[in-house]
Amino acid sequence: MSSQIQMLDVVALTQDLPERDLCRGQVGTVVEFLAPDVFEVEFSDNDGCTYASLALRAEQLMILHFEPAEVVP
Repeated sequence: MSSQIQMLDVVALTQDLPERDLCRGQVGTVVEFLAPDVFEVEFSDNDGCTYASLALRAEQLMILHFEPAEVVP
């Protein structure tokens, strides 16, 4: 999974993080690679104001796709 995550990918949380007031499904942007399978993800509101920025593991994230996936036969 981690090999698919790229800089500036839009991702969603796959689990609740109550200690950070974040819940499963919240959407953020990958802004930095910190280590293998670890990414800095920034969460912003509709006005572009960041309300959270934290390191997350690849298994805590799901890449969101906005175009049809290419099907390989």
